[in-house]
Amino acid sequence: MSITDVCIKKPVFAWMIMAATIIFGLVAAQRIGISQFPDVDFPTINISVSWDGANPEAVETDVVEFIEEAVTQVEGVKSITSSARQGSANITVELDLSRNVDLALQDVQTKVSQAQRRLPLDIDPPVVSKSNPEDQPIMWLGVSGPFSQQVVSDFARYRVKERLQTVPGVGEVMLGGLLERNVRIWVDAQKLDAHGLTVTDLVAALQREHVELPAGRIETEGREVNVRFMGEALDLETLRDVVVREDAGRAVYLHDVAIVEDGFEDERRLARVNGEPAQALGIKKQRGANAVAVAKEVRQVLADLQKDLPEGMNASINFDSTQFIEESVHEIEFELLLACILTAFVCWVFLGSLSSTLNVVLAIPMSLLGTVAVIYFLGFTLNTFTLLGLALAVGIVVDDAIMVLENIFRHAEEGKDRVRAAREGTAEITFAALAATLAVVAIFLPVVFMKGIIGRFFLQFGVTLCVAVLLSYVEAITLAPARCAQLLKTSREHRSRVGVVVDKAFTKLENLYARVLAWGLVRPYRVLLVAVAMLVLSAFAFKALPGEFVPSQDQGRMSVRLQTAVGSSLEETNRLFKRAEDFVASRPEVTRVFAV
Repeated sequence: MSITDVCIKKPVFAWMIMAATIIFGLVAAQRIGISQFPDVDFPTINISVSWDGANPEAVETDVVEFIEEAVTQVEGVKSITSSARQGSANITVELDLSRNVDLALQDVQTKVSQAQRRLPLDIDPPVVSKSNPEDQPIMWLGVSGPFSQQVVSDFARYRVKERLQTVPGVGEVMLGGLLERNVRIWVDAQKLDAHGLTVTDLVAALQREHVELPAGRIETEGREVNVRFMGEALDLETLRDVVVREDAGRAVYLHDVAIVEDGFEDERRLARVNGEPAQALGIKKQRGANAVAVAKEVRQVLADLQKDLPEGMNASINFDSTQFIEESVHEIEFELLLACILTAFVCWVFLGSLSSTLNVVLAIPMSLLGTVAVIYFLGFTLNTFTLLGLALAVGIVVDDAIMVLENIFRHAEEGKDRVRAAREGTAEITFAALAATLAVVAIFLPVVFMKGIIGRFFLQFGVTLCVAVLLSYVEAITLAPARCAQLLKTSREHRSRVGVVVDKAFTKLENLYARVLAWGLVRPYRVLLVAVAMLVLSAFAFKALPGEFVPSQDQGRMSVRLQTAVGSSLEETNRLFKRAEDFVASRPEVTRVFAV
């Protein structure tokens, strides 16, 4: 007994299959992640290095060349691009598309670690990372107010960041342009000289005295106690009392030759929001998390945090990419709904029966929601490409149901009862429907095997569309016959007035087509000439058509880069930048200015 016969004989079983598929799809739709693009690792690995105070030439010869030499040995490296700047360097490694990015990342980290013994001792550890659109911040926040940069940075780091890290779905909170906390020691050269000391002596004393070390353990009968040498200063007063040297039986303390104060590192960068000192925070979501839900929760947390901040200090959003993701998703969801309505209307117009239309339209939620459940378990997200596949599938998934319905309808018109018509009509059309379904799958399946970055993005599109089409075939040979055996009405008096009008219109169109076809058969060369001309014009149009990775999108923001003359100080750059800020803020269209 075929599965079609089972569904026809046990209609409750068929309805339960449909209900279960829809419920799984609805649950998956609530849990599936939402993002703008699929989770695709680009075939590039980035190595960033910081070396404070080093000039570009030193960075290149002492850092970049050694790292490039080490990374060249990694399998699958296509090209290496590097740049050296004052105090920093950046090396980009491009890989072959066939190389697994995660494995290559491990190899690069190993080679960089091996090369680190040849790098300067005071260099910061190199940071190795891969490129993925999903790893970019989905939001940029700004903590600003009429306070010093140090105060704003402290509130951003210890109040705002720590609270945002607890938000479900947040993977990392970046601090853009953070000023690190420092203890600043201002040496008095005259006092230092009076005691016969040098700055090197101060540094050596701090390294010797301001330290905490393990000191072994004390063992007694039945007990063992760990011992620590707790010499690290826990406050400024203790640090000021560090002994630099014994001078003629008298200790020379740090506060005798220097001023010790709490502060921040040197200002080498500035950030402002609407002209006020600010600290930027970038919100990165976890892989596969719902970007829209994460952003919504972050906005709620910001509203709660605002109540606890000092008067005049604001924690607000500089840029939120999820609002455009949400708008895109809602737009495609509306198009999906509109496509379902228009498909139902067209089916009703051509089939001329509400029962027949209902049988066909019920194939849409079954196929689409079933597809959502499948892509959820495959680890996909609802993004531009999967939603495009779902939108395109709306008009395709009803094809098999219409084919089965029309054949069942024909058998019923021959006088057979609905159950027999459903069984025999489906059996006749099963292979033809399978061939039509596989033909559609054969069109979109090669998209899954496309190479390059484009292929990786379109993988989810191809899988989504193929799954939807295959589910529509399963629905057409199982649930559609079961519904027809219960609901189908074949009597011509059930034909609507709209259906009668459509039939008359198609009769006229058929007659017109017959006359045009007769004219074309008599003049075959002209028809072929027109077809060739259209083909050639299409080829020229295709070549002239501009290309881009993704369509351009107006997100209501713009970036301005200002470059000063070589050697300009931070104060001079700041003065010029304020002029640029004032000009931009004076425009009536501008609502917010974030300057770094």
